[in-house]
Amino acid sequence: MTGKHSADAEPAEVLFERRGRLGVVTLNRPRAVNALTAGMAAAMLEQLTLWADDDDVAAVLVRGAGDRGLCAGGDIVAIYRDMIDGGDATADFWAEEYRLNLLISEYPKPYVAFMDGLVLGGGVGISAHGSVRIVTERTRMGMPETTIGFVPDVGGTLLLSRSPGETGTHAALTGAHLTGSDALFLGLADHFVPSADLADLAAALETEAPDTAVARFAGEAPPSALAAQQEWIDACYSSDDAEEIVRRLRAFGGETGGEAADTAGTIEAKSPTAVKVALASLRRVRGLSLEEALEQEYRVGLRFLTGPDFREGIRAQVVDKDREPHWQPATLAEVSQADVDSYFASLGEKELKLAKERDNV
Repeated sequence: MTGKHSADAEPAEVLFERRGRLGVVTLNRPRAVNALTAGMAAAMLEQLTLWADDDDVAAVLVRGAGDRGLCAGGDIVAIYRDMIDGGDATADFWAEEYRLNLLISEYPKPYVAFMDGLVLGGGVGISAHGSVRIVTERTRMGMPETTIGFVPDVGGTLLLSRSPGETGTHAALTGAHLTGSDALFLGLADHFVPSADLADLAAALETEAPDTAVARFAGEAPPSALAAQQEWIDACYSSDDAEEIVRRLRAFGGETGGEAADTAGTIEAKSPTAVKVALASLRRVRGLSLEEALEQEYRVGLRFLTGPDFREGIRAQVVDKDREPHWQPATLAEVSQADVDSYFASLGEKELKLAKERDNV
């Protein structure tokens, strides 16, 4: 096992071990629900690259330590501190993380992800690009970035743009937590396995091909609530204008209110800039490769680092925890098309050139 530590040292944030022909990655920050740090992303990228060329490793398993989840996303407190300090650590972290996401999507061996418990933001990036994605009855997945004044990244805009109808748009703008069944419906997962069976499945993967082992443990998922809502979601979210989407949601709710009307209120409580840029990101990403999607997300993300809402959203949610962000601008109507377009402008020399890096390998 790599990632061992002495009795006096801090535990390694990510552990790697070989079990039979299985390479096991364990995110090891259980008190932080395994939130992803720059060091963890770099270590995973290095180890997965090594295992890709190791004939003794037939498959890889990624899981989270503890019982709360695979990964609650990127370490946003570290991002907040970096923004306050005016540093480059976050940009460097994202560049490494996005390279990891791309490697996972192209991994030459079965990449099995146990998406149990919380799987948010960056946790989606290290799991939903894999080839064998397993959810449970405990899965709570989501891309909740608009809540903190940011937008889905780690390839999430591309994944959600491919979901049925406009259900991915709904998930992106609301930041809603999704069940394992919803994740299957959205195309973010492949198999449903009861959480009580994960340990036995992990043991089986040491000696069996993933397809064989998973088939023995997988079962039928409960119905997806999101699938049942698709009719009104498609009707309301088909517009490319966020204000029109909110109007349609309120109109669909009518005098009786209901879920559509409640959803309008949910969207209006998010960062207006983030909502509009997230919607534009989903529309612009259609037809792009994952490389191109990650490059677009990096461009947008760096712009959010210099704006007010990302910092304010983290402050309100996890620093001061008053849950009362003051967005600038404060309403959707105040965010112009020019404002939105500016997030997609070239970064020049700071561009993340994943395709160029590949050509130079």
